Amino acid sequence: MELLKANLVLDAKGLACPMPIVKTKKAINELEAGQVLEVQATDKGSKADLQAWSKSAGHQYLGTLEEVDVLKHFLRKSSNDEAIERKHLDVTSNEDLESKLEQGGSFVVLDVREAAEFAFNHIPNATSIPLGELEDRIHELNKEDEILIVCRTGNRSDLAAQKLAEKGFKHVVNVVPGMSEWKGKTESVVE
Repeated sequence: MELLKANLVLDAKGLACPMPIVKTKKAINELEAGQVLEVQATDKGSKADLQAWSKSAGHQYLGTLEEVDVLKHFLRKSSNDEAIERKHLDVTSNEDLESKLEQGGSFVVLDVREAAEFAFNHIPNATSIPLGELEDRIHELNKEDEILIVCRTGNRSDLAAQKLAEKGFKHVVNVVPGMSEWKGKTESVVE
């Protein structure tokens, strides 16, 4: 699936526990914080193993796709999100965004998480532009629109809000804490 871009693909096919985890630990160290690792495995137990390992290691397990006899697991390397200082002053809560969505109106929900994160779980009708692509795709947004920006924890969205404000966008709001605690409706492009 084209939406599921990984920064690194690890071939762990034919390996049994604990080898997919051992190779995943080594591979994830090659990534920068926030990047996505795709682990291809044939061991059916790898799904539970990688979910548990991701949680214990502080990384984000995004989901698994099953293609014929191969399981494609997607993991996002942790980025010490809590250490990033927020600077954009216009902030709203998940609950306020959920209420705004229920009321309807004219605004854009911009999801700046990686494409794989978005594919597995996102707010209905949200626009996906990963933070790393925002500069090149800024022309897809209207400077006059109210734009509510979400990410996993409110940190990448804070950086995106700052970037848009610097480029002359007038109505930019950072949504915190973001998708990590989102309780509203979600969609997935992955079945």
